[in-house]
Amino acid sequence: MSQIENNKGSIQVQNLNVYYGERHALKNLNIEIPKHKLTAIIGPSGCGKTTFLKCFNRLIETNENVNITGQFLVDGQNIFDPKVEITSIRKKMGLLSQRPYPLPMSIYDNITYGPRIHGERNKTKMAETVEYYLKQASLWEEVKDRLHSPASALSIGQQQRLCLARGLAVAPEFILGDEPTSALDPISSKHIEQKFIELKNQYTIVVVTHSLRQARRIADYIVFMYLGEIIEHGPAKELLSNPQHQLTKDYVTGEMS
Repeated sequence: MSQIENNKGSIQVQNLNVYYGERHALKNLNIEIPKHKLTAIIGPSGCGKTTFLKCFNRLIETNENVNITGQFLVDGQNIFDPKVEITSIRKKMGLLSQRPYPLPMSIYDNITYGPRIHGERNKTKMAETVEYYLKQASLWEEVKDRLHSPASALSIGQQQRLCLARGLAVAPEFILGDEPTSALDPISSKHIEQKFIELKNQYTIVVVTHSLRQARRIADYIVFMYLGEIIEHGPAKELLSNPQHQLTKDYVTGEMS
């Protein structure tokens, strides 16, 4: 296996620091994200979970006065190297936000938006793409008879699954979720969780969650953060049942919220 093939699907973080002006938001993070597993980032509010997640697709740079040091290696390449094209990085990362943001167009056009940007024009291929990825997101049977209706007419749970399908349609290597079920009803949340569990065989998935119950249900690997630092990380069952650090123990036992 070549070094390039060996690195594919890998994320390694080395001495990563993020500053917002004078504020040191992320402090010397070092971690390797397991391939084809679901990693949950947990910790109390304001501990840096979302800031860390925004580094994966360089959305962190949309903030003013941000300074980043260290390395963030995706497929063996430091994505913060000035020579790296930002669009090529973001194409590798499918993102689900806290609230779904379907594009102001039809269901069909939401799914084909990414492939069109990347040059696909064959109508047969695009129709196949729409069906395939809506099935991937468990949405096809619910919308197959109204593909040209506005995406905004879908329920919020359906919109989130549509956003998942839209993200998958550009063939990413990774799926990122920033509390992707926090705005959803329990049934829609279960749909998303089930899809993540199925999709982790094909993608490396990283999810920020405030819900320890959700982390227990879906995570293979846990990263616990506190005040901008990674305190502890490891296999989910091991970390949640036998945390090694007192801060982690306080969080998973409910002593810290």
